[in-house]
Amino acid sequence: MREQYRTTELTVADLAPEPIEQFTRWFKDAATNPAIHEPNAMVVSTATPDGRPSSRTVLLKHFDEAGFVFYTNYGSRKGGELAANPYISLLFPWHPLARQVIVTGRAARTGRDETVAYFRTRPHGSQLGAWASHQSTVIESRDELLTRYEELAARYPDDEQVPVPPEWGGFRIVPETVEFWQGHENRLHDRLRYVRMGDGDDWRVERLSP
Repeated sequence: MREQYRTTELTVADLAPEPIEQFTRWFKDAATNPAIHEPNAMVVSTATPDGRPSSRTVLLKHFDEAGFVFYTNYGSRKGGELAANPYISLLFPWHPLARQVIVTGRAARTGRDETVAYFRTRPHGSQLGAWASHQSTVIESRDELLTRYEELAARYPDDEQVPVPPEWGGFRIVPETVEFWQGHENRLHDRLRYVRMGDGDDWRVERLSP
């Protein structure tokens, strides 16, 4: 199984001065492409302190100059791994555009006010689900999960506010590198990577061999 990518060359001159602006451009292209389902879906990779990795697909909920934000149960596998080892990688696989964006950096918990504000925007059922699921723990059956959900639905009907679970919240990934990958035929892909210089907001761009 092999496909030849026929796309436009990506040059350093094409790039925005900083990676979030460039990500905004590509995200808009992905979001308006009908072939891409859930353009904010990203593969989140974490690792234990001794280097054992794990990956899963998570939805990006916000991004700006401060970083990329997603929400989860802090007691989940990724939550536990990030508590012990904050280094993280994000991958946006926009295959119909023959594009990928790869972010590496450090994760930090969002503030509680930010978490609560986002939680209030979630559908009522999703709010209940955050309580019902003790994420990444072993359960006997799906019935066990549904029973917990039904008990919560009876306790918090649609017209009643659901409190935010104490173990639930956001992570903000502060990027250290952001790579923009554009596929080309003969596997001569463009790979342009922003690298943060020091602790400030200055970036350098380097081209990587495909």
